Amino acid sequence: MDSNKSRVEKDMPLDFEKRMAYGDYLKLDRLLSAQSPLSDKQDEMLFIIVHHVQELWLNLIIHELEFAIGNLRNDNAGLAFKALARVSRVQEQLVTAWDVLSTMTPSDYLTFRDVLGQASGFQSYQYRLVEILLGAKDPRMLLPHKHRPEIHEKLEAAFNGPSIYDEAVALVGRHGFDIPDSLLNRDYSQNHVFSDELSAVWLRIYRAPDKHFELYELAEELVDVEDHFQQWRFRHMKTVERIIGHKKGTGGSSGVGFLKTALDRTFFPELWAVRTEL
Repeated sequence: MDSNKSRVEKDMPLDFEKRMAYGDYLKLDRLLSAQSPLSDKQDEMLFIIVHHVQELWLNLIIHELEFAIGNLRNDNAGLAFKALARVSRVQEQLVTAWDVLSTMTPSDYLTFRDVLGQASGFQSYQYRLVEILLGAKDPRMLLPHKHRPEIHEKLEAAFNGPSIYDEAVALVGRHGFDIPDSLLNRDYSQNHVFSDELSAVWLRIYRAPDKHFELYELAEELVDVEDHFQQWRFRHMKTVERIIGHKKGTGGSSGVGFLKTALDRTFFPELWAVRTEL
């Protein structure tokens, strides 16, 4: 018996007084203490944890998108593809998070909604940064973060820099395709506008995928990311509609109406248009 105990202690140390344990590495005390409901209602903990989980996944998406952007800029397409593939898998987790939140009924939510004050997911700076990195440039979306200079500065830097689509288009140009100078040297603080010339370039790539496989794969990775992003937007909208109907959001937005408008916006319009032309 004692020999077995000694063997276990040798193979798997049990005294962590001077060692880094699992909880130390992950800083679990800090992470788990962040769930601090403001009411005594059962469902507020669910609400907080689902949003915390989503913010953690958004953090990883930002990490991977910034990595992908940098590697496209440096012609390391393979590393960018790996990061974009990971983003798509993370987005699947974001979509299913709404399934968990939708177990909360309208009556459940109303028991603690008042304690949220003006707090709203609309104010998530990480969500806004993901949109910016994908190419959504709306200066109004920076305003809710002006009171946090360090956050506003990070958002503004991404806002004025190239999106992942800008870097993808530049990579296509370096592969010998004729890209209009208005796309390669543009004001990145403006939204990308659909280009017939760029659409024609993507059409050439899609019509000869074996010849241009790296660019073809890049296009499909981008479409995959946007497809999952739109699925997340849709599930968000339907979850909100299921729980609060068409009431205004806590942050003052029109709620479901505002979320529906996002479903009509696209990051990579030429990549969707090319499917009709093939």
